[in-house]
Amino acid sequence: MTGSISPRTFTNPVIPGFHPDPSICRVGDQFYLVVSSFEYFPGIPIFTSTDLVSWTPLGHVLDRPSQLDLSSAPPSGGIYAPTIRHHNGHFFVTATNVSGGGHFIVHAEDPAGPWSEPVWVDQNGIDPSLFFDRGHVYFTSNIEPRPEGPHIENPDFVRGIQQSLVDPFTGRLLAAPQFIWGGTGGRYPEAPHMYRRGEYYYLVLAEGGTEYGHMVTIGRSSSPWGPFEASPWGPLVSHRSVASPLQAVGHADLFTLPNGEWWLVALGIRPVGQWPRHLLGRETVLAPVRWRDDDWPEAGDQGEIKVEQPRPALAAEPRVEHNARDDFDLQTLAPKWQFVRRPLEVDEVCGARPGWLTLVATKSALDGLYPCFIGRRQQHYSFVARTRIEYRPEQQDEEAGIAVRMNETHFFALAIRRHAEGVEATLRQRVGALEVCADVAVLQGSDFVLRVVGDDDHYRFSIEGCDGLVHTAASVDARFLTTEFAGGFTGVFVGPYAASPAGRSSPAYVDWFDYLPEPDGKANESSARTIEKTTAFVGRN
Repeated sequence: MTGSISPRTFTNPVIPGFHPDPSICRVGDQFYLVVSSFEYFPGIPIFTSTDLVSWTPLGHVLDRPSQLDLSSAPPSGGIYAPTIRHHNGHFFVTATNVSGGGHFIVHAEDPAGPWSEPVWVDQNGIDPSLFFDRGHVYFTSNIEPRPEGPHIENPDFVRGIQQSLVDPFTGRLLAAPQFIWGGTGGRYPEAPHMYRRGEYYYLVLAEGGTEYGHMVTIGRSSSPWGPFEASPWGPLVSHRSVASPLQAVGHADLFTLPNGEWWLVALGIRPVGQWPRHLLGRETVLAPVRWRDDDWPEAGDQGEIKVEQPRPALAAEPRVEHNARDDFDLQTLAPKWQFVRRPLEVDEVCGARPGWLTLVATKSALDGLYPCFIGRRQQHYSFVARTRIEYRPEQQDEEAGIAVRMNETHFFALAIRRHAEGVEATLRQRVGALEVCADVAVLQGSDFVLRVVGDDDHYRFSIEGCDGLVHTAASVDARFLTTEFAGGFTGVFVGPYAASPAGRSSPAYVDWFDYLPEPDGKANESSARTIEKTTAFVGRN
């Protein structure tokens, strides 16, 4: 994936779609970046780049069930706000499993893995960070008040940032947590990251809540324990009341280039419509940081992160073309694919029929805790996704198809189900407690191509059978999957699924899956047909 539009500029976001809470570190000329994953498995996607614009996925930090228990994770629960750091030949990632265990640290010598089993840190709050300095390892997080009061010595505390010393290989606290700063006055001070430059220690926070009031603030001190004074120049980054395509920008992590320049990564959203709303989740953006003569930093353009801006002073990587098709020819899934809360058996999914995905639902529904769903992030408002599925439902209550999913109570799906005359295509719309099903067509055979076309406002589903006839469902309103309507901290996923609430389903075989953005920003059925002529039926027998 790439954010590049010319040899001298790039466009934000540099990693589009649901990639929130980015954290970054540099080792030599290579950069490594991690993001939050919430209730999705595997956990904590990790990327690498040499130019900060083109990012290659390496996999996931938490790729084994022994590392990641999401069985109690509600929608938007699970893994919050990872931080990645490198020290003395080891990579370290810390994050919070808010649904089971709290803070943890894992380590690896190779960022592509394998990563260690987690060690747990006895400190409350969320958004942990590591800071290596002069022989000490500082462990910093926000504080979550307990009903009986804070667990540290600060009777005046409401919310703020706490810090301890830790052994990063065992998680053992070497010094008790201490309150170090309450922030600049914005609500929900969190996402602390500590840096040292010259004689000062700088503490960067997110404040204002991860909504349209989000911002990045900064304080400094001559000691990592404070006291910290806030920047006299105000927030480091703020898009509040700014007419920008990027909104809710915050949760930043600073870093240096090999030439000594400073930059930051942060999260932001791209709302659309007269009444702003967003589907794609919080995305990763990039901006330069400059230092004033008084040793305070300024970011972007007076605190605003522009969509298009000059590239970092790094050699540009070759442009990465979008990979439209996944043929599922490997024995493992590509890093873009995710499960909900726990993995399906990959050996069975990828190995039961070589070159195809095999989806078999066992007492699971699309609106259940563990759906038989394999999804990838929707990364563009205008896109076309298509898949070929061979499926012959044998039971009345089983189905398979393609879905766009925000969570288990907000999704749309085109389902293939049993019918007295063969099989039928049904459009499912789940919005909160309400579900509406509409018949689309009665079909013959067991070989189908399903399509979903998205734009700012709608999704349009269609299905093609062996006879070549295309049956199109009525368009559905995309706003019901937006964060503003459905809530939560994630973004929309799209992918194939199977469901059988009462028992074991017949296997659904998935030959390939296409995902293509629409460069003109307005996906439509005719453009989808153009894509079909060039890519759709390759490999269809």
